[in-house]
Amino acid sequence: MRKILDIITANMRQAFSDAGYDASFGNVTVSNRPDLCEYQCNGALAAAKQYKCAPIQIANAVVAKLDANDYDMVEAVMPGFINLKLSGSFLQKYLEEMRTADDFGVEKIGAGKLCVVDYGGANVAKPLHIGHLRPAIIGEALKRLYKFMGYNTIGDVHLGDWGLQMGLIVAELHERQPDLPYFDPNFTGEYPDEAPFTLSELEEIYPTASAKKKDNAEFAEKAHIATYELQQGHRGYRAIWNHIMRVSLADLHRIYDLLDVHFEKWLGESDADPYIPAMIQRLKDEGHAVMSEGALVFPVAEENDKKEVPPCILVKSDGAAIYATTDLATMVQRMQDWNPDKMLYVTDKRQNLHFEQVFRAAKKGGIVKPETELEHVGHGTMNGKDGKPFKTRDGGVLRLEQLIGDMTDFVRSKVVENRIVSDDEVEETTAKIALAALKYGDLSNQPTKDYNFDLERFAAFEGNTGPYILYTIVRVKSILAKFGAWEHLSIQAPTNASAKDLMLAITKLGPTLEFALNTSSPNQICAYIYDLAGCVNKFYHETRILGEEDQDLKNGYIALIGLAKRILEECIHILGFSAPEKM
Repeated sequence: MRKILDIITANMRQAFSDAGYDASFGNVTVSNRPDLCEYQCNGALAAAKQYKCAPIQIANAVVAKLDANDYDMVEAVMPGFINLKLSGSFLQKYLEEMRTADDFGVEKIGAGKLCVVDYGGANVAKPLHIGHLRPAIIGEALKRLYKFMGYNTIGDVHLGDWGLQMGLIVAELHERQPDLPYFDPNFTGEYPDEAPFTLSELEEIYPTASAKKKDNAEFAEKAHIATYELQQGHRGYRAIWNHIMRVSLADLHRIYDLLDVHFEKWLGESDADPYIPAMIQRLKDEGHAVMSEGALVFPVAEENDKKEVPPCILVKSDGAAIYATTDLATMVQRMQDWNPDKMLYVTDKRQNLHFEQVFRAAKKGGIVKPETELEHVGHGTMNGKDGKPFKTRDGGVLRLEQLIGDMTDFVRSKVVENRIVSDDEVEETTAKIALAALKYGDLSNQPTKDYNFDLERFAAFEGNTGPYILYTIVRVKSILAKFGAWEHLSIQAPTNASAKDLMLAITKLGPTLEFALNTSSPNQICAYIYDLAGCVNKFYHETRILGEEDQDLKNGYIALIGLAKRILEECIHILGFSAPEKM
């Protein structure tokens, strides 16, 4: 379905042509003076130079060629602007097409393409903390947006499950329980099904071991050896690793489920490891990888670089592979298994240089096709209400589960205090409002920007918040429920200014989603639904809907708010939350 701006631009270009002028002057834009008009064309000003006549003369000639039925107002204004206001009949036809089309007629610009979204970045054996919030919910929203826009999508959590932290856990476990069969080189039986640690014990083992290696060179060496032997296939260590994975992944699934974040693939660094040797050998054979100060590196600098871009290190001088190596090997795996058209990475923006190096190496080294799109969405950090790094009272890093719990507890107290729902509906309603508050509070900010987490503001039922959006949806649900069957009703021409404003807001859905996709900016969707919700509420306050005596008018009102509700619900689904039945 064509966007309104494309339709009226095509009509304007035809009018320029019919009036004897070059059609390229007929570009239409959204008006920067909404108090005067809805759309405008300034092409007559530019055309006047070419045709050596007054711009107002050209504007008047063009206006005469436009179909007046499409506009409530079409006028030429000195010195040569063309101002437009769409007619109610034009909007009626357009919204009726939106209402009956699949996915509101939004163009599926990604049809036939595959996008892999790499987000989450969880580390095995470590609890998720607040730093994991943004990549999880931004990545989930972008993946859902890509899917809505026609792409096939694969979300991959890309676990940190193969580095030194595994060796540290093995080494610390050996010191605590040296008699376990995993450490007996002569043991040939089946290892226990039960892990030799609980989740809480595992989450204590790693930081203890990590701190120990800083002051104990012998222990650090032991951990490095354990890491190497694990990666070489040590039977006992692999069994411990499997225990770590099972215990840790069960908890990661639980926390991500609380956020309504779901990955199609739970692959990690360990899955990329088998691809590294052949990749390294090929890059060496083709002359991409060279030795430098004892390390194997891939030079990726280009002549037109305005700042230094260091070589991409593939193998350190001690023989260890690093993140860049694993990321490139992961691309090898993804190209072989899925052959994606695009790979999108959502991580902290402080990794911008890392991904610049990796992307260049992937292109120069032929790891991905020349046409494969590679994009890094670098996000800012979430700070406390005071603008400082978010910390617990004792100065530690706040666990993500605790942050979710704090928001849920705060929202629950408001739900109970205001008697929003019956007792048996409190928990489900609370969970939906809390998730909306948390996600919208984050996603309404530009991804690259830092923001301050403000529990009270994010959970407010008024203002630019998730609960306000939900409240608008619930209000419309209530009206529709009182009216009865409404899905078959057709859109009618607007009968008042607030109805037209609402219709104009609805038409911006397609352009907004396309812009959000092209700029990787879920905040654009938040801004759109906040504006749309405002128009819905203004229309509600200024129009008798259920009390309207004229049945045809009432049907039109119901059809209009029903369409707005469906669009709001689709948008919040893309953002990763849903509305309760009551609020």
